[in-house]
Amino acid sequence: MFEAAELGLKLSKEEFARRDPELQSQLLALQRRLREADFPVIVIVSGVEGAGKGDVVSLLHRWMDARGLETHAFWDESDEERQRPHYWRFWRAMPAKGRMSILFGSWYTRPIVDLALKHTKRDHFDRELERIRHFEDMLVDDGALIVKLWFHLSKKAQMKRLEEDAKGRDVKLEPLTRTYSKSYDRFAKVSERALRKTDVSHAPWHIIEASNARHRDARVGEVLIERLAARLDEPPPSSGRVTVSSPAMHRAGDPGVLSAVPLDARMEDKAYRKALEEYGAELWDLAWKAWRQRITTVAVFEGWDAAGKGGAIRRVTQAMDARLYRVISVAAPTDEEKAHHYLWRFWRHLPRDGYHTLYDRSWYGRVLVERVEGFASALDWQRAYNEINSFEEQLVDHGTVLLKFWVHIDQEEQLRRFREREQSPLKQHKITAEDWRNRERWPDYERAVTDMVVHTSTDIAPWTLVPGNDKRVARIEILKTYCERLAKAL
Repeated sequence: MFEAAELGLKLSKEEFARRDPELQSQLLALQRRLREADFPVIVIVSGVEGAGKGDVVSLLHRWMDARGLETHAFWDESDEERQRPHYWRFWRAMPAKGRMSILFGSWYTRPIVDLALKHTKRDHFDRELERIRHFEDMLVDDGALIVKLWFHLSKKAQMKRLEEDAKGRDVKLEPLTRTYSKSYDRFAKVSERALRKTDVSHAPWHIIEASNARHRDARVGEVLIERLAARLDEPPPSSGRVTVSSPAMHRAGDPGVLSAVPLDARMEDKAYRKALEEYGAELWDLAWKAWRQRITTVAVFEGWDAAGKGGAIRRVTQAMDARLYRVISVAAPTDEEKAHHYLWRFWRHLPRDGYHTLYDRSWYGRVLVERVEGFASALDWQRAYNEINSFEEQLVDHGTVLLKFWVHIDQEEQLRRFREREQSPLKQHKITAEDWRNRERWPDYERAVTDMVVHTSTDIAPWTLVPGNDKRVARIEILKTYCERLAKAL
């Protein structure tokens, strides 16, 4: 794969001096057009040590307007990054629509280095490549343009370049760089496998010969111009996207998983208060133990309007020290959030190790309200099941305790609570015209909830369906499940 980048191609100083302003002019013009576009651009800069990747990044900043350009260098992981799932650091670097991010190092770096230095096994490496493919597919499906640049040097050229750089700085080669150069053959083999398995039509690799800096730089400009121009010149997508049915979609009228929830369950007040005190004390103790052991918890609260999610969240948070948790109330996305992939706003709120984040509504809005109300196309929300499962798998792989609650009530109980809210001065703010409108679409939402559970209740991240007609039953069921799952993790 790399032989084509060992041809000794060169560009003279005179020729580069002639092409430099031309390349800059074209890139600036394309960048101005990008500002009005509805997609982001992600440029991945990777390759052999000593190939001049840093010089390329500096050149791009000289060529382009820095106001629409961000560079993120992934060197050592910070403590903040180590205390979250690995991809958290990459999600933070994702550009908004109309902007470009240069990733100096990327999600490819750790898998390649770990296998090349024999810190991991081939099967783990291949699983990481599968995760990378899925991640890039997801970004592209959401509209992103990914430009992947691999800068290559032959073994001989690399050693010569590293020695020249060391002499120029009057320093010895850094130990890590020397280690990489000594393992050139293994790095080349591992890198070739990574590129071959992730080189796809919608996110291809561009292998650039880097032995001559001027040729390398000109080629970078040409690739970026070609990819940007092609994307910007694409006709806008048609307004009517083809809709297809999900293969496991629940059919309207058929009994679903919600029909098995025991809504007739009741709890006497005395038993409720006793259980509330017992589980509250247990959760307080478990939360501090989890903090000491750096075990993270993410809890998702979904359910019907007026199902009692807020009350359940309050009972959970009252049983924990306020320093240990954060509640995220999810509403309609802001303009900033709309400019990113829908999962971006949830990744950014993930807690550090040992802490709790409770989501009052969550990423499941994609397959619930966005599906039912038509804010997401059929292709978008059906694709989201797999995207969500992958997201949750990364949380669990990091060691996160992931809890997912659907608080279920029937239509009669919801109607009673709606009317109660209308009549109570303290609760009138909780009932809106939108609540009544959503109620009219109960069958559509019920179908969406059933599909959601079928597609996303997995072995590693199961749904807990909570009977909510009696709020006391719901609260105790949630507290009990929270304690059980946390105790198991500890």
